[in-house]
Amino acid sequence: MMDGAVQGGQDQVQPADPFARFDLHLGPRQGDPAAVVDQQNVPCGIGALLERYAANQTSPQAEIENAVERCGIAPASEAVLSILDAQDGIAEATRRWANGTPRPLEGVPFGVKGIVDVANGEVTCGSVLTGTRIAERDAASVARLCAAGAIPVAMLATTEFAAGSPFNPRHGAVTNPYDASRWTGGSSTGSGAAVARRMLPFALGTDTGGSIRVPSCWCGVTGLKPTRGLVSTDGVAPLSWTLDHLGPMGLSATDLSRVMQAMTDLEPVPLRPLRIGVPDGWFTELVDASVLTAWTEALSVIQNLGAHCVPVKTAELFGDMAMNHEIGWTILAAELSATQRHNAPRRSEQDAGLQARIARGDAVMATDYLLALSHRTMLIDRLLNRWDVDLLLTPGLGGEAGHLDGLRIDVDDQTFGFDIISRNTMIWDLTGFPALMLPSGKGRGGLPLGIQIVGRPCDDALVLALGAAFQSVTDHHLMQP
Repeated sequence: MMDGAVQGGQDQVQPADPFARFDLHLGPRQGDPAAVVDQQNVPCGIGALLERYAANQTSPQAEIENAVERCGIAPASEAVLSILDAQDGIAEATRRWANGTPRPLEGVPFGVKGIVDVANGEVTCGSVLTGTRIAERDAASVARLCAAGAIPVAMLATTEFAAGSPFNPRHGAVTNPYDASRWTGGSSTGSGAAVARRMLPFALGTDTGGSIRVPSCWCGVTGLKPTRGLVSTDGVAPLSWTLDHLGPMGLSATDLSRVMQAMTDLEPVPLRPLRIGVPDGWFTELVDASVLTAWTEALSVIQNLGAHCVPVKTAELFGDMAMNHEIGWTILAAELSATQRHNAPRRSEQDAGLQARIARGDAVMATDYLLALSHRTMLIDRLLNRWDVDLLLTPGLGGEAGHLDGLRIDVDDQTFGFDIISRNTMIWDLTGFPALMLPSGKGRGGLPLGIQIVGRPCDDALVLALGAAFQSVTDHHLMQP
């Protein structure tokens, strides 16, 4: 299976380019599977929504009102902290569509994780300690989206300061859209649930140990942790200045490509036949059989698209993965301790899970923190020197969404604690490499599973291109609660 791609010589008739019909800059062409996806989920898909605006089949006013209505319907409303005033955005979008000057995301509503500033919005960070803080200006990422015509509609739930437990002390838990006894995953809880429930076409999340990709996996949506530094974190409450990332969560890789083009200077790339690395060891351990089956089936799909899958020895590429994982959490905990130092007098009012992580950070010695940063630098250099594939494809999380009762995850016939959640995600926060989580099917309990596409730094467009190609011939991203 690994080496199943046929290698044609110059004298052989070459097959048609399997990616030729997929233009990332323009989106899927009419009649392609991905185009059908958008039309079936109107008004959720960004491309379909823009087409409807252009055809005068709907209006920004109507779509924003519909989004606000969806945000207020229980149980979906548990994902929403507050509704934002969108009237100025609606008026501008209406004017631009009327006079033929729409911007790339004109009139597209979106949600914002509750640690990201939106001008005049209440930013609680999921904490009782923040009171009623009103942001004075947009975070840089929000400003870029607004400049492209997108309209922020809602502040969405988060675990406390993006580092707490599922049971938020201020807003409560956000349950999984597929099963209320399970968790959405965190810390971008509201963003994952809101997109999965088709309340909004896309949302912003943040990712420090997996906080975009975990809820994306467990809620059956598509989420990108971009290359570190590609998307500005200005205006985002810090958790770990070394590991923090901000990125989009949506219904498809094509939608995320549109959003990334608006937030950054990312340019789409043509998708050529690729060498896809298939890792062993760490990434496939403590992983349910259903997850592994979905992963191997995804590899077969990608091979049929023309990619060449090659085995990757995880230990040779990464060294000691258990140490790398621990290093990531050491840096996160130490920097969390520092960013939360000002809240120390009221620590008892914070979420128990957040308190535990801060306490871990308090115990980190300065020398251990500095050694962890040094290890990170050497690990990045090691990967850049040894990485000999275009992209890496790993299983997503080890199992279906975790149980809120007992904070446990089922892996085959065993039960594990939530500490295994970030096994396949933390490494990419530590290194800063771009990583895309996308749906790959359902597990034995009928809940979403995911796969993860990873690239070299600044290969975000290539990661998205492969994700879009995969979704153009599969329907996993069509599933709804």
